[in-house]
Amino acid sequence: MKLFIKRYIKKTARFLLAACLTLGTLSACGKGTPLLTAVDYELDADAGQTSRGISVGDDAEAFLSAYGDYQILTSVDGGDYQALSAEEIPFTGNGVKTILPTFFIDGLAIDTDSFCKENEIEKSSLLTYLSSEDYLQKHTVVYHYLVFTWDNGVITQLSSESMDYNADAAYYEEVE
Repeated sequence: MKLFIKRYIKKTARFLLAACLTLGTLSACGKGTPLLTAVDYELDADAGQTSRGISVGDDAEAFLSAYGDYQILTSVDGGDYQALSAEEIPFTGNGVKTILPTFFIDGLAIDTDSFCKENEIEKSSLLTYLSSEDYLQKHTVVYHYLVFTWDNGVITQLSSESMDYNADAAYYEEVE
């Protein structure tokens, strides 16, 4: 059981590292990308939908109407998440996942580009910086992400997930 948990943690850490690096490369050439708020990550369990009204069975048009202005990362057939424009996301394929990620520091959403610039760190070092013991003693760091699974052009699963760096900092140590 411990081996399973350790593998799961390493896989999750790799996913977060890939997502962080991908987020770091997202730059809209001067166009600011809006950030989601904590409320945007809440799911209404009774209605089975996001705070923006998106639920299982919705199509790409509804999804993009609600989230098209935000940073969307896409994985196809279990591959790495990458930044694709809305036109490039293969919504009609099978095994497609999209996520909407945001880091929250001390309860506030951050823009990773601005954060890295303000703290004079390389984007590739963001995960190490945010998960350092010194930083976590002074700040709360939570990574929120909405996950949408697509098959044949409709959402088949959705979830809201988060990783609390202060509670789970040991998980984010460099993976071998």
